Amino acid sequence: MTARLPAYWRNVMTVLGGALGAQALPLLAAPLITRLCTPADVGAFSVWLGVVAVAAIGATLRLEAAMILDHESEAQRTCFSVVAYSASLTAILMSACAVLARLLELPIAAHLSWPALLTLGLATWMTAYMQTTLAYATSRNAFGKAARARIWSAGGIALAQVGLLAVGVGGVALIAGQLIGLAAGLLAAILLLAPPQAWPGWRLDDGQRRYLRRHDKFWRFSLPSNLLNVIVGQLPLLMIGARHGALAAGLFALTQRVLGAPIALLASSVLEVFKRQSVHDFQTQGNCRDAYRYTFKALVLLGIGPSLVLLLFSPQLFAFVFGENWRAAGELAQILAPLYFLNFIASPLSYVFFVAGKQKIDLLWQVALFVMTVSVFATPGTLQQSVLWYAVGYSLLYFVYLHMSYQCSQNRMAAL
Repeated sequence: MTARLPAYWRNVMTVLGGALGAQALPLLAAPLITRLCTPADVGAFSVWLGVVAVAAIGATLRLEAAMILDHESEAQRTCFSVVAYSASLTAILMSACAVLARLLELPIAAHLSWPALLTLGLATWMTAYMQTTLAYATSRNAFGKAARARIWSAGGIALAQVGLLAVGVGGVALIAGQLIGLAAGLLAAILLLAPPQAWPGWRLDDGQRRYLRRHDKFWRFSLPSNLLNVIVGQLPLLMIGARHGALAAGLFALTQRVLGAPIALLASSVLEVFKRQSVHDFQTQGNCRDAYRYTFKALVLLGIGPSLVLLLFSPQLFAFVFGENWRAAGELAQILAPLYFLNFIASPLSYVFFVAGKQKIDLLWQVALFVMTVSVFATPGTLQQSVLWYAVGYSLLYFVYLHMSYQCSQNRMAAL
């Protein structure tokens, strides 16, 4: 492992450089956005974005992760064609369900505007295809090109949202800006990476069905596991909105966005490199223990400083950066800081479940997390009490998760 460390860190720095660029504009734009729109606008946009995130996971069937393991050009072309089919079908169903939900006046649809509902399918398709294209880049070690594509996407989103808000478009500017940035990032990724061209047919052919059978663990176990993970990530926001109103939902949404920034910025950069390193070690040595240990130590060192700052000074920082109206979001961030520190460490290392073929274990853990989250937010209490118990329960589950992932890195987990 030692001989590979320079290359490991060169790749991390390449991805991190792109992540820095991709996160810089959104972070700089956030104080402007919070002053140009209301917490309720942020809350509605966050609900829309949460629905897109959940649907995009389902649209890929988690097959983009299979490309890291299956490098053959023809197999990757088949993967793109299956994802294109699945994403197109999902987008059509999303649009139809959104319209039906609004006509039936279901609560979640009633809180979203018609433009938001009608663009759910389009946003889902673009997000799914972007995720697949970036996974293709990782499989080809094209970290630099993927980083530039991320910058185009994130920068386009930030600039479009601020620009549209500044000219008085209103809350819909957040959704329109997201779509504009997604389109820019996807176009850049296609031009830079030249992924295999794939057009969805009316049905899957024999080769595509064989590909699905060969990688069945991804859609049988990884897909429901990741769906649960994303749903759990959105459940607090949805349940807070239902119980405490749009203002509380907006405050919590900003808290999630700010605390999630270090994970998007640093942990995801380490993840892209850990994917390749762990697969290589597992294939050549039968385990990826050294890569796991090294990555764990790096993540602890990278995350401890920002987490302590958030734990000690969040209310003051939120009030200064985003405006006094958002001080309450900083109080929530103080409660959640230890949880997000554990999230920062555990998220990249979770890929070891894929490498070791233990997706079922990950799924069982996600089920436990889902049950805990629903139980906590269904129990009567104040907003702060609910968030505190959520942080405690989630943190305890993360300790279990880290133990299991380390066992997987040593290839010691019992067969499941």
